[in-house]
Amino acid sequence: MAPERPQRADATPASVEPAPPGSPAVGSSVPAGRGTALYAALDLGTNSCRMLIAQPRGSQFQVTDSFSKTVQLGAGLESSGRLSRASMVRTIQALRICQKKLEKHGVTRMRLVATEACRRARNGREFMRQVRRETGLQMEIIGAEEEARLAVISCAPLVNARTEQLLIVDIGGGSTELVWIDLSSVAPDERARAIMQLRMGFNAPGAGAARVVDWISVPLGVATLKDQFGDVEDDSARFALMSWFFEEQLGPFSPYHAQAPRAGFQIIGTSGTITTVAASWLGLRRYDRAKVDGLQMTSTQIDSVIRDYLSLGPEGRRTDPRIGRDRHTLIMSGAAILQALMRIWPTDRLSVADRGLREGLLYAQMSADGVLEEGPYL
Repeated sequence: MAPERPQRADATPASVEPAPPGSPAVGSSVPAGRGTALYAALDLGTNSCRMLIAQPRGSQFQVTDSFSKTVQLGAGLESSGRLSRASMVRTIQALRICQKKLEKHGVTRMRLVATEACRRARNGREFMRQVRRETGLQMEIIGAEEEARLAVISCAPLVNARTEQLLIVDIGGGSTELVWIDLSSVAPDERARAIMQLRMGFNAPGAGAARVVDWISVPLGVATLKDQFGDVEDDSARFALMSWFFEEQLGPFSPYHAQAPRAGFQIIGTSGTITTVAASWLGLRRYDRAKVDGLQMTSTQIDSVIRDYLSLGPEGRRTDPRIGRDRHTLIMSGAAILQALMRIWPTDRLSVADRGLREGLLYAQMSADGVLEEGPYL
């Protein structure tokens, strides 16, 4: 499948059916009062189902509850073009837990989205209707541009005031989104806020606004890239092939052909792969978001971690506590994507973001409702 670069966001809502009794309301109600309502964001990806429930706090939000589970919704999708019965059963079990949490907290403002696996599967919309019938959750399949835009605004707090050219990378389970943003016309102290304004769309620039130079959604993530090369037995050869194959998909992305200036250039990476690489570099046996989110890693440090992963081999990675049993089979495909990006745009540092689609969904909802106060985003 070719990389996707549509002209506008394309949200595909599931067909609406009556919700079962006792199910939580879909995110259409008006908050009870400024800053008092709870908001929820659910991201159903190719590999994981993740949800955050949060409350506005000043210019940011405070997480009240969360959920994350590996469901492997896209297992077998590459070969069959359909979501398998087993993967749908696993996913619905996870979504039932989410539904109970939403009901327990009385959440009335929510956005529940599905991404690449459901976009690509022939039975993706049918599955959304099944989710509605069995859990009462009204989910929507969002387009690649909206997924990229939400990842971008989630990273706004990590934008450096000195950054003039920004590349945001979101490595998912089924796809990887890259967005190149020109901030040179934005005042340094307004650059993070200008990124937040992109929630209105990539094609709505104004005077002194952030300008999206180009963006691309490559239909290769940690799960789909791994599946492409599952028949290659040699670990190092498989890694090299994955990295070069991913790079080949970036031909349509215009910044791929331009040399990035080192001064004023920043890459922000958001994904489980990147946070795992960061945790490995720090030697964390128990993950600590406070130490990882916002960490600056050099190219040399990233290469060192990847070489370490390769030297461990599949069995060593399986038992390495820094990687974790849920991620050990996918870490090398993610590392192959990361290495390709660092090879294309050689830069001294990468900013690690432990944030993504869920945070973007929360910021977008709260900003639209006007419940976030003016102030720095953290």
